[in-house]
Amino acid sequence: MGELSRASYIREYRGKLFILAIFLICCFILSFALGRYPVGPLELFKVFASKVIPFEPSWTIEVETVIFQIRLPRILAAVMIGAALSCAGAAYQGLFQNPMVSPDLLGASAGAGFGAALAILLGLSKYSIALSAFFFGMLTVFLVWIISSRVKNNPSLSLILTGIMVGSLFSAGLSFIKLIADPNNELPAITYWLMGSLSSIRQQDLLLCAIPILLGLIPLMFLRWKINVMTMGEEEAQTMGVNTKVIRILVIACATLATTASVSVSGMIGWVGLVIPHFTRMIVGSDYRVLIPASMLLGASFLLIVDNFSRLLATQEIPLGILTAFVGAPFFMYLILREGNRR
Repeated sequence: MGELSRASYIREYRGKLFILAIFLICCFILSFALGRYPVGPLELFKVFASKVIPFEPSWTIEVETVIFQIRLPRILAAVMIGAALSCAGAAYQGLFQNPMVSPDLLGASAGAGFGAALAILLGLSKYSIALSAFFFGMLTVFLVWIISSRVKNNPSLSLILTGIMVGSLFSAGLSFIKLIADPNNELPAITYWLMGSLSSIRQQDLLLCAIPILLGLIPLMFLRWKINVMTMGEEEAQTMGVNTKVIRILVIACATLATTASVSVSGMIGWVGLVIPHFTRMIVGSDYRVLIPASMLLGASFLLIVDNFSRLLATQEIPLGILTAFVGAPFFMYLILREGNRR
């Protein structure tokens, strides 16, 4: 790539990243204005500014409560979880060179679902449910890694097959828990958790998911050049001096950490990590130096929009997993038909 074409490439994709960032900011501000107690952009700015510059408030205490206690935690959670699932999905797809890969490939979601259901069955608190989901999600991927490491040939395929196997075991365990759960209290709680929702997110929950999500996303941002090389294949990456085994461990660990932390507080939210990276490729291409940050921005905006619809479409909130499936499945079908017609 010549200097001129390289410079135009950088300008073009910096511009696209800037547009995606502006779109996310617009979605962020608009989310405060939607709902039973709408908060306009000017009023929102004044409320936030009052925390830095003291002046006489022109709004009621109820508005401030809605912003800081209800809307802000939920909006920030949607941004973080959307970015985490999209980034993890893009990283997995590059690492395994498979467009059908999603963040729950190695069974993290199945393990987290089992952990949450077990905690609900035992009557544990909300935070204990989240911690149990996080623990079992990480445990599942750890077991997958230990088992697949026994296979010397084709490590990527062995990881995928082991992930399917271990994930199926935890899914069976989840089905058993649902079978023995109290149908009046425990079973509805388990079912609702599995469908995914941000309705119960509060300020205290943000730290619970923010720290592990950031610990997963920040290294993936630094590893995106290595993921670019890994997409060329195992042997090609090794000839270019990349330690493929170490990079595989780091990418899987970081993507799993971000995914499990997201699922532990939001429940099961499917399709985001599978579809958004594909949609992002249509905008910025397949260069992971751009694809990773673009996927995070677009994933955050997407989940924010979906969450707004979940609380506005009906009097009772619609679980996020249902809405993401309604959007994701048709779009993925379109991608399959488009790619099939190209060949």
